Amino acid sequence: MIESLITLLAQWIIHIISTLGYYGIALLMAIESACIPLPSEIIMPFSGFLVFKGEMTLWGVALAGAIGCVLGSIPAYYLGMLGGRPVVEKYGKYVLISHHDLHIADRWFAQHGEIIIFIGRLLPAVRTFIAFPAGIARMHMGRFIAYTFTGSLIWCYVLAYAGMKMGENWESLKVYFHQFHNIIAVSVAVFVIWFVRRHLKQVRRHHP
Repeated sequence: MIESLITLLAQWIIHIISTLGYYGIALLMAIESACIPLPSEIIMPFSGFLVFKGEMTLWGVALAGAIGCVLGSIPAYYLGMLGGRPVVEKYGKYVLISHHDLHIADRWFAQHGEIIIFIGRLLPAVRTFIAFPAGIARMHMGRFIAYTFTGSLIWCYVLAYAGMKMGENWESLKVYFHQFHNIIAVSVAVFVIWFVRRHLKQVRRHHP
């Protein structure tokens, strides 16, 4: 049952990008940055594949992804600023935020300061939750947005570029696969199932 729902979610992600274009990319990356398990490691490479097909531009998809990251991070920032860690811990479980994730983000922010907002956007495990400690620390909003946008732009560009290059080599790859869309769908399903199960296990451990 769960696997079927995740497969439908994967197909929905592909449909959103194919239908809404840049707006779809921004929407999905905003959701991902708001701690919902929609992996940017799948969203942006598929967008890069559409660049190869001539439907989008590389800088266009990178900018759309970065803008989406900023939009999704702002609510998380304000949640941390207005409610503090107790609120994030209390309600974070409903969007699969575990104590482990918060501990990682807090530790990195404490060790490296505000620059970790930029660096964290380049790290798969940290990037999604780094906005919370920034909000708790009441980091200046202008710097928060600047660091978030710059780091996210690099991240989105690199992933989209990888997807574009995969498209350029599609002729040599298609003998092994039937449709790129199917590969993306399966990859999304596997990633999200792993992500959800991992976080549910951690949430249950701290919220019996």
